[in-house]
Amino acid sequence: MSTKGQMRLGAFFNPTGHHVASWRHPGAQADAGINFQHYAEITRTAERAKFDLVFFADNMCVREANMEALSRSAQYIANFEPLTLLGALSSVTTHIGLVATASTSYNEPFHVARKFASLDHLSGGRAGWNLVTSGMAAEAYNFGRDKHYEHGERYDRAREFAQVVTALWDSWDDDAFIRDKASGQFFHPDKLHPLNHKGEHFSVRGPLNVPRVPQGRPVIVQAGGSEDMIAVAAEFAEVIFCAPLTIEQAKTFYATLKGRMAEHGRSPDEMKIMPGLSAVVGRTEAEAQEKYDYLQSLIHPIVAREILSTVLGGLDLTPYPFDGPLPDDLPMSNASRSTFQNVLDIARREKLTMRQVAMRVAGARGKSVVKGSPQQVADHMEEWFRNDGCDGFNVMPPFLPGGLDDFVELVIPELQRRGLFRTEYQGRTLREHLGLARPRSRYVNGVAACQRDAKPKVTAESQAASVSA
Repeated sequence: MSTKGQMRLGAFFNPTGHHVASWRHPGAQADAGINFQHYAEITRTAERAKFDLVFFADNMCVREANMEALSRSAQYIANFEPLTLLGALSSVTTHIGLVATASTSYNEPFHVARKFASLDHLSGGRAGWNLVTSGMAAEAYNFGRDKHYEHGERYDRAREFAQVVTALWDSWDDDAFIRDKASGQFFHPDKLHPLNHKGEHFSVRGPLNVPRVPQGRPVIVQAGGSEDMIAVAAEFAEVIFCAPLTIEQAKTFYATLKGRMAEHGRSPDEMKIMPGLSAVVGRTEAEAQEKYDYLQSLIHPIVAREILSTVLGGLDLTPYPFDGPLPDDLPMSNASRSTFQNVLDIARREKLTMRQVAMRVAGARGKSVVKGSPQQVADHMEEWFRNDGCDGFNVMPPFLPGGLDDFVELVIPELQRRGLFRTEYQGRTLREHLGLARPRSRYVNGVAACQRDAKPKVTAESQAASVSA
């Protein structure tokens, strides 16, 4: 057994699967984005396999792309709003964690705090918030903006956003609500804490109108790998979804991020780093390769080029020859800088044409792909886990439901045989699954800070006003 204990596993559900042509697979559910029974089935499959969590990404626009390419794609086009979906899934599951994205760019902190607190109550303590900044310029046009936030501004806003949300989650003490019918006392006034936050980006009085949740706070997740993201994650994140393509990249990222946590008085054990893993599994290596080749054959070249453009931040690649090299002078985009650099590194290291890069990137949209037998996939996972490249993985089935079924049937038993993954849940909440402590309220020892360096203005008058309201 590793001294780190066992792996943490998430199941990342893109509606039809993570391969860009997944919706064309004969075994895929083509209308998955709006098919609740499909989501219920795959979530219950992940729960039977004892996954820590399921995860749903989100975007608040229809992607902008070449229309011929866009019309051939099913990913992030038309699908359920994820928090609504997770609320429904909470009623058909009992243990598995329920995590969704909510952007700090085009939401308000009170909205996010209230929705995830509600989900945590509905699910009995299984909610997680994927804290992201929006990366697509098209989202700005749906929220009264002519221009997307710049990279640095997005993360300045995200940090203050997280400060406000976590403070709102402590609005009520755990024992605030006595609901005493005999005395007529519903809650203790002194256990209610208005916030009165006034910052650069937000002004939020509070308190939150949802009681403190079963987990104390929903689990905070972040995704990405830029320096700005790392700065926010070191302070707030408890789970990290990331996309290193080699074990060397994974180990560097793992050491860098965990090493930054001490700046905020946090232990490395308070964060679980889970790289994305798209596994194409066969009973033999040859069978896995055959499955992968079939999926790749379903990619239309126009779609491949457009996905490469998206991964690079929306750059227009049409002026460049598709069978020529990826240009060295591509401008840095206002998107994920770590992904941008990863793609350039692959192209240069392996001397690939744009078509070759596009076909490779398009399949899993720039994430790590492992093909092989159950033993080979488990070997890859074990090597990264035991050598401090990760604390587990965010598994990205290439198509659904079949890709998940393959992983659950073939890889999970192999991981369990090696003692690397649980055979039963040991708790009921997402924090218990992940080995994360339930946080104490910042008000346990008196009025605490919304930010670590600034106290909210809590007065007897403001408390009385909130109680009377």
